[in-house]
Amino acid sequence: MRQSGETLQAGPPADKAGGLLAIDLDALAANWRFLQDRVGGAECAAVVKADAYGIGLEPAVRALHRAGCRTFFVAHLSEAFLARNSCPDAQVYVLNGFLPGTFSAYARSELRPVLGSREELAEWADACREAGEKRPAALHVDTGMNRLGFSVDEGLALAGDGSLDAFTPALLMSHLVSAEEPNDPINERQVGAFAPLRAAFPGLPASLANSSGIFLGGAFHHDLVRPGYALYGGNPTPGKPNPMRPVVRLDARVIQIREVAAGERAGYNGQWTARGARRLAVLSTGYADGYPRAASGTDAKADGGAAWGEAIVAGRRCPFAGRVSMDLIIVGVTELPADSVRRGDPATLIGGDLTVDQVGRRAGTIGYEILTGLGARYARTYRGL
Repeated sequence: MRQSGETLQAGPPADKAGGLLAIDLDALAANWRFLQDRVGGAECAAVVKADAYGIGLEPAVRALHRAGCRTFFVAHLSEAFLARNSCPDAQVYVLNGFLPGTFSAYARSELRPVLGSREELAEWADACREAGEKRPAALHVDTGMNRLGFSVDEGLALAGDGSLDAFTPALLMSHLVSAEEPNDPINERQVGAFAPLRAAFPGLPASLANSSGIFLGGAFHHDLVRPGYALYGGNPTPGKPNPMRPVVRLDARVIQIREVAAGERAGYNGQWTARGARRLAVLSTGYADGYPRAASGTDAKADGGAAWGEAIVAGRRCPFAGRVSMDLIIVGVTELPADSVRRGDPATLIGGDLTVDQVGRRAGTIGYEILTGLGARYARTYRGL
């Protein structure tokens, strides 16, 4: 049996990879326990869609299950199979609805669809009747996202719908639109819209809060919360200190160091110009590895005061120089002592005070996109549990 603290490896060997992705499963488990403690009597589930936000669905599910998690949410049926194989006794919900003709696949693997339309509900109910089995499913009611789910009026009408007798409604859920902005009035509107729905289904467990919703208070917790981003170290309380432990560290290898004279350009289309003699380090990672091209360092950004990508090299934050290309990133290391960075050294792209949220902001996006884009070419190490 594997012991706590042991390291597993995946992907190419570390000595043959351009980037090193370290994943701390102990931190993942600690984040889940922290959120479970915060919601008191409610159950803390885990959203593990998108390959568990890029860290690997199967190791994440196993680590979270060992920590005590018993309910998981994925987006696609293919992800649900992986979750089920990793955790035979868990409840696994598929968020992206119930695709036509897939009942037998759900039944074989004891999976639960999240039903959000009349068509889905009718097919699930009919299939349960035909099979002679009252299989569980969740009901998703839209309270403001206008994306998936029954309308509020449709949801209220379901309380007297005989179709529900054909299966086992296991969860009533909705999804918060703007939980990361606690002062947005839509949060209270959604709580208000959800209240009569919950009253219409007495005894049915209810779920509304995502990661940030957990921090909006007990009125949002209901019976089950569904954190995702916070589990993986993202800050669920933007503008405040991050209460979560970091889970991911990404280092890229320096593969060349070069000197450029004042006025020389670097990268595709020469969008960065050396403003004096400069020393550059080239990193073996690029947008093919999931690092956004939008983090490129350009003259236009420098002149306009915009932020762009950075790496931590020899303990110091160093700016990108030129466009992020498919397999390479150029970083300015002029301010470092000449002997402090050498070919083969690591440069940190996520880690330390360069958090996944900061990386997202510097690329003009969000940390979610950074995590879920983590590429397959990295050498991955999994520490813990």
